[in-house]
Amino acid sequence: MTWTSEDPPPASTLPYCAWPRILLRGGALLVLIIAGLALKLILRLFERPLWGLRRPFSPYVTQAVCRMALPLLGLRLTMSGQVMRARGALVANHASWLDIFVLNGAARVYFVSKAEVAGWPGIGALARATGTVFIRRDRRDAAHQKLVFEGRLRAGHKLLFFPEGTSSDSRRVLPFKSTLFEAFFAENLRDFMQIQPVSVTYSAPEGTDPRFYGWWGDMDFARHLLGVLGQSGKGKVHLVFHPPLRVADMDSRKALAHAAEQCVRAGFRACP
Repeated sequence: MTWTSEDPPPASTLPYCAWPRILLRGGALLVLIIAGLALKLILRLFERPLWGLRRPFSPYVTQAVCRMALPLLGLRLTMSGQVMRARGALVANHASWLDIFVLNGAARVYFVSKAEVAGWPGIGALARATGTVFIRRDRRDAAHQKLVFEGRLRAGHKLLFFPEGTSSDSRRVLPFKSTLFEAFFAENLRDFMQIQPVSVTYSAPEGTDPRFYGWWGDMDFARHLLGVLGQSGKGKVHLVFHPPLRVADMDSRKALAHAAEQCVRAGFRACP
């Protein structure tokens, strides 16, 4: 379900003076993404036949592109804690499409996304190129999803998904859904799997609506993107990487989802 708010989204007015910034930043962002995608596809020509699912080089390109994109988007990234080295998955609260750049810039991860995203113009192609795992939230696909997750995890991939199942206004953490956690209790995964909660907190540019970076409901992506690119002020995003949770220590997917949610909420409140 898509989250909605009783309060209307921030008004997105674009004064004429913002357009030079939009064109300059937007052009630089487009060139950066295209160059990164081209380099990544070239590397995959060698990675695929030599290493199969393993991607020893191309994830560094994704991370570098996303990290370089953040200044163009007017965001300063700060972090506390460390990305776990163990095999497993990361879970985070979800505020915006900006989370993709932020979390990819902070860690070499592979997102788990709903299957519909694969068909979105532009975004779907980028998601496929970066190794996104597409799933359908259907219990009939649970067995297949377990096999896909197991293959990715054994290949050394760190998966990242948003248990809230939807984005919000960036000012709250929504209840975690436990469905996807079930896959990590498979016999071949449970004993070595760890889940690392990550808290994501945005601070809007001075003088703007505190929900400036949130993207939810039926908000238009293009208008939100233009608003971010045209903003003269700088915002911040802070990540807290919490200690990992061992799946084997949990007696059910609901217990694991609850524990991860509590960590994310605690870190979210502690962020500046």
